[in-house]
Amino acid sequence: MTSLVQRNPGWTIVLALLGAVLLWLIVAPWPAGMEDMFGRKRIFLNALFNGITLGALYFLVASGFTLIFGLMKNVNMAHGSLYLFGGYIGYEFAEATGMWLLAFVFVFVFVGLLGIILQFVVFRRMEGEDLRQTLVTIGLSVVLADLMLWAWGGQSYQILTPDWLSGPVTIPLVSGTNRAGEAVYLTYPAVRIAILLASIALGVLMWLALNRTRIGMLIRAGVDDRDMLAASGVRVQYVFILVFAFGAGLAGAAGIVGGTFQSIAPGEDVRFLLASLVVVIVGGMGSILGAALGALLIGLAEQFGSVYMPTYSVVLTFMIMAFVLAFRPQGLLGRG
Repeated sequence: MTSLVQRNPGWTIVLALLGAVLLWLIVAPWPAGMEDMFGRKRIFLNALFNGITLGALYFLVASGFTLIFGLMKNVNMAHGSLYLFGGYIGYEFAEATGMWLLAFVFVFVFVGLLGIILQFVVFRRMEGEDLRQTLVTIGLSVVLADLMLWAWGGQSYQILTPDWLSGPVTIPLVSGTNRAGEAVYLTYPAVRIAILLASIALGVLMWLALNRTRIGMLIRAGVDDRDMLAASGVRVQYVFILVFAFGAGLAGAAGIVGGTFQSIAPGEDVRFLLASLVVVIVGGMGSILGAALGALLIGLAEQFGSVYMPTYSVVLTFMIMAFVLAFRPQGLLGRG
């Protein structure tokens, strides 16, 4: 990150100025002219927090995808199916037991085991054959989508928020004034705040695991020179199976998150697969920090676009991707 700032001082200054403007928009009370141009400040703040929490959900899905695709060079186009399947299984488990938190553990292990099966049956037989991996996993995603449609039907499901996370919390940000001229503070769903904090904690732990632990060293060494690592006595295939299982389990657990503050329904697998691809392309393949940055940008673009430019909200996402590909093809935080 420091070297990136040193190589691009101009862009650093521009981003710092944009950050200062954004901070002013968040903290300072808006004059009447601002509200005439952009609407009420409460709408702006809700769009901002919705974008950040949507970015947290995209990060949960895309971080597993960047491990599998960016680090292991496995093209898993069924990643969105793992997300949707995890959401359905989490819904059934939470409905049967009433244990929302335990559903994350169950789904993570269950979908992780499914990922191990995928690694053994599909990817182990097609190592280095990107086109075959792409075609086979696209076929698998179609089959899984039809099986899930047969099992759960075409309706949408929502996982109920536990009582201790239901309701709003007050955030110390002024969203406007009431008729008496008193400040009104922003309220926001507690479950979204909890999911955001959990996503941040998970991102930090993943970065530390990849960059500060022995298993992270083995993963990075296997990506750079697999034959040399195998020659040193390390069972590279077992390391990669564990990484694949972790990435698949993370996608399944993200399905519970998506089913809690949005919904799970047919078609969500394609949506989150495309979102993961865009996030990895924007942030940089194999970079956890890049996945976090890409997910944040895409989440904010979708939410602000839907509020202020609803006709072109989808276009904004692909404009960001096109801009990054044109000026930094390896991604914002990818290795050159």
